[in-house]
Formats: sequence, C-alpha cells, structure tokens
Amino acid sequence: MIHPQSTRRGFLALGSSLVATSAGLVAGCGSAEAAASSWNTALPLKQVSLSNGALVSGYVSDRFMPVFDEFVRNFEQRGEIGASLAMTHKGLPALEAWGGFADTLSAKPSRPWQRDQLSLVFSCTKAATALCAHILIAEGVLDLNRPIAHYWPEFAAQGKGAATVRMALHHSAGVPAIPFATPVPDQAWADVDYMTKAIAQMSPWWEPGTMQGYHALTFGWLIGELIRRVSGVSLGKFFHDRVANPLGMDFWIGLPSEHLERVAPMLGTNETLPGDPFMSRIGLDPTGLQAAVFFNAGGWFGTPPSTPPAYNSRLSLQSEIGAAGGVTNGRGLATMYAALVNAGGFNGVRLLPDDYAAQLGTIHAATAIDQTFRMSSRFGLGFHGAMDNRQHVANASIALGTTAYGHAGFGGSIGFGDPAEQMSFGYHMTRMAPGAALNERGQSLVDAAYAALGYRSKRNGFWV
Repeated sequence: MIHPQSTRRGFLALGSSLVATSAGLVAGCGSAEAAASSWNTALPLKQVSLSNGALVSGYVSDRFMPVFDEFVRNFEQRGEIGASLAMTHKGLPALEAWGGFADTLSAKPSRPWQRDQLSLVFSCTKAATALCAHILIAEGVLDLNRPIAHYWPEFAAQGKGAATVRMALHHSAGVPAIPFATPVPDQAWADVDYMTKAIAQMSPWWEPGTMQGYHALTFGWLIGELIRRVSGVSLGKFFHDRVANPLGMDFWIGLPSEHLERVAPMLGTNETLPGDPFMSRIGLDPTGLQAAVFFNAGGWFGTPPSTPPAYNSRLSLQSEIGAAGGVTNGRGLATMYAALVNAGGFNGVRLLPDDYAAQLGTIHAATAIDQTFRMSSRFGLGFHGAMDNRQHVANASIALGTTAYGHAGFGGSIGFGDPAEQMSFGYHMTRMAPGAALNERGQSLVDAAYAALGYRSKRNGFWV
C-alpha cells in the first residue's frame, strides 16, 4: 500500500490536480447513427470556425441561439477543448451543439470532435443510477422506508441496520467513503462484489439518518447493489435495458468495448480553489473522510504526483461504477431528463408514471454543512437542486430554477431538468476545472438558457 501521508501531501501540493494521462485509451470517433437519429430535429444546422482551427456545429432554434453563442464563447474565451451540449423544451429538441477537439491529452489537440463523441460524466451518473432505483420504487419492488438490510442483510453490520433506502438516496446513510482502516486495493473499483462487501462490513462515519454527507463513490455501489438484489441483474444491465436502450441514448454504466474508440479522455487540472473547505480538511485530517474519498478508492482518482488517475483507462470505462463512471454526451443527458420532465416520458417511451415523475425534484435533505463537502448541500432522492456556496469558494455553486433538479459531475459537466419549463439540459466536456460543482463554462450555458426563457435574476442562487 502506498503511504497515505506522502500521497495526500502530494495531492495538496497540486491542489485538486487529477491529471489524466492513462495509457492505452484510443480516443476517436465511431458510428452511433441510431442514437443520433433518435434525436429527431428539423432545426437548422449552424457552424462556426474557431480561431484555433476547430469547428463548432449544432442544431438550434432561434429562441436558444444565445445558448449556442455562449457555447462558442466557451471555446474562444474560456479554454474549452472539446464539449457537447443539448436541450429539449416542451418535449422537443431545442438545441444540440458539439465542437472542439477530441484528442484532449495531446500537447496540441487536432482531432475534430464528432457529434457522437463520448466522455465520462462523473457524478452525472448518480442521476442515472437513482433513476433505476426510482423505476423499481414506482413498481413497488423497492420501498423507500425499508431498511437497506431488508434487501441486503449483510449491510446491517457495524450498527447500520436502521439505515433506509431513503437515506441511501439522499446521502445520509453514513457510508460516504470506505475508511482507511479497510485499505482498498488498486483497481478494486472494477470489482463490484469487493466494493459492496467492503461497504457492508464498514462502520458508519455517523449514525445513519442523523447527518448528511455526499457519498461521492460509494453511492453507486450502494444503490447498485439494492437494484441487483431486487431486480436480479446488475446496475449496468438494468440501466441499459430499462432506460438507455428504450430511449435510444448513447449512455452506459459499463461501456461495451465496441464504443471505446468514441471516448474522448478527461484532462484534469492543476488549478487550486483558495479556501476550499473540502481540500482544506484533507490537509487538516489526512486520515479523515475527505482524504478517504480520494485516497482510499483503489487509485481511481490517482495519487498525484506519483500516479495518474485510472478513470480514463479501458478497465474503468468498462466497469460498473454507478456513482461516477457513466459514459455519455450532452444529448444523452438531455434525453434522460426529457423523459422525466415531460410527465415521465419522451419520444413515446415512458419511464415512470406521471404522478411519480412529478415529485422527483422534491428536496428531502438540506444542510448548512455537508459532512463531506463541508459546505451546504440540497438533495432530493438521488438528485440535487440549486446550491449556493458562493460565500465559501468559487466553483462550488449551481444556479438553477427553483423547480429544477439534476446532477453535476466532477470537473464541470451537468444534466438537469426543469419541470416548470419542461426543459432538459445536458453538457459534458473533457477539460476539467477544480471543484465538484459548475465552473464558469457550464454555468454560463445554464444562465443563457434561463435568460432565453425570460428569467431575469439569479441573485439569491436560483434563477427567477
């Protein structure tokens, strides 16, 4: 085992740098005509040549042309390398844009970003995993108020017997990271059985239900195991069969090998966020929760400066990492949320009853100090709402409409839906920024979308 003190100090020296240099991943373009054609649109094609020789293309309605313009501005003024963006409004495609370069890790990127490019979307995956649980809850197979141990008896160990399915979905189950007392071996994140056993056997960080703390990676194995126990199939298969395939989405939790060539790798950042309480806590307590999130994860996040992260590797992309390993694009994210904010269905596919879908944005747990983030958080059952942490640090806030819900991803991606507007939104990119919420690139796109709908202010952290 690598000594935790030295690796964590190295991590702090780089701030939140998680530079992605994993070997062996081919980043290119393949065909996914079925997924693209499922996004039926009669919108006009727009194309803009960038000053670095890249191209931005898209289909956009006149109303949302300012969002497309902001997407272009991200490349020209804010350092975007490759990205895609998609929106629906009132049940119809309103915008899809893509552009830049896909060979993110090259010293001088030059490979054009294709419409069907894919990438990791990190914690945007949590929403997909939660949706699978909601399908089973709506069918009466999974009960929010039953103990997790009712379905998974081993989970009751070490005083966790009272933790409920509801607690697992809104991040209060007390298992936000595996403690250093149980060292996670290298690449163990690829072994679902190992990870679920480790979570079941661990002592909770707090009495379940008494506090709230973001379950950064454990969320996926926790909810995924519940799905497997009650459905009889793995999370990745359930998501494919019940969500992605019916909707025609380019979205996987466990990517098939034939799609690997379409993945553009993630580029980490060596930027720092002064005053970030999460990062500060790692320095203050190198054996604590925040350190365990990054440094007891089997090398998935890497241990800068000694080893790069593993999240770009083929093994990671093909593993079922239900909290952060999903692979998709802006169109995939927007399609999923379109099926939720349009009475539970989209393009003739219904995922949930309309009355059930209508309550997905309800906030069930809000706290001024999340035990993981050390800032405020607002969670529903697997989704979050707008979060305003501007008083703490940059890139720790997400300004959305008052009824909107979704999930952001590490480095700056986001998918969400706003039922008040019947709007869905998906944005993914490969140049990560520090922080677990939105940076100026993603937030500028969200802001432009709400402005196009006539909203006037986000002064208090919500668009109104």
